[in-house]
Amino acid sequence: MSGEGAVSFPWLVIRQDDNGNRYRVGRYATRAEAQKIADSLDDRGHKQLYWVERIGQNGDGRRN
Repeated sequence: MSGEGAVSFPWLVIRQDDNGNRYRVGRYATRAEAQKIADSLDDRGHKQLYWVERIGQNGDGRRN
């Protein structure tokens, strides 16, 4: 089967809790979509850290 018409979700939203444990929240097609989710989770006021990274970049997309 060819990749034509396949949807790619290369952008991840990652959550890190107070103990340093990291969890994948979701995968998204665009960085803007992933950033919108990360920002909305940040706005909830929890102590967890959320950031966006692209699959295969080993955290290069991390936001502080």
